[in-house]
Amino acid sequence: MAPGRLGIGIIGAGRVGPVIGAALAGAGHAVVGITSGSDDERAAAILPGVPVLEALEVVRRSELVVIAVPHDQLPGLVSGIADLGGWQMGQLVLHTDPAYGVEVLRPAAERGAIPLAVHPAIAFNGTTVDLRQLQASFAAVTAPPAVLPIAQALAVELGCEPVVVEEADRPAYAEAIATASEFSRSIIGQATSLLRGIGVENPGGYLSALVSSTVERALRDASDTL
Repeated sequence: MAPGRLGIGIIGAGRVGPVIGAALAGAGHAVVGITSGSDDERAAAILPGVPVLEALEVVRRSELVVIAVPHDQLPGLVSGIADLGGWQMGQLVLHTDPAYGVEVLRPAAERGAIPLAVHPAIAFNGTTVDLRQLQASFAAVTAPPAVLPIAQALAVELGCEPVVVEEADRPAYAEAIATASEFSRSIIGQATSLLRGIGVENPGGYLSALVSSTVERALRDASDTL
């Protein structure tokens, strides 16, 4: 492996973990293992040839462990691996949950691991399309001051522009992301239902360009008022 390149393990094979792994592999790192998840076939398509391993084995093999699991599973997973002696001194441990900072990784940090929180602000669908979205997105990064540059560098390697979010502000950040996502889904659902009701075929496709341009304009207007 080239100097500065990391062996990366992915815990969580849903929509997010494999994409993060593929993006970091594209930056020159090596994905050394991934756990089984909700859609192993999709994960294999994004990360071909990467071995499927138990979580402890992923941790054992990795210099950087990326944890991309549901919000309510994250604390127990981190503490459970700690109880089994899995975390290693100097190992980077990064999670992608919007609501948590690095405090949730304390059990790993107490055993010498380096805690990082990086949340790319995109709606993941678990395909290679996400890799293109990452190139035009931002990522919320939270880390202890001494290692914040590492979190920022990893966000850049994902293709994102890093934005520092303080530990205490992560819940508010997560609420903002959830509000925008839920509002968008609700409005688009109503609009497609109306179009389908009047006989418009493929209402989602019909609205695609309109939604994109409308969101861009709304975001531009919001930025101009700040």
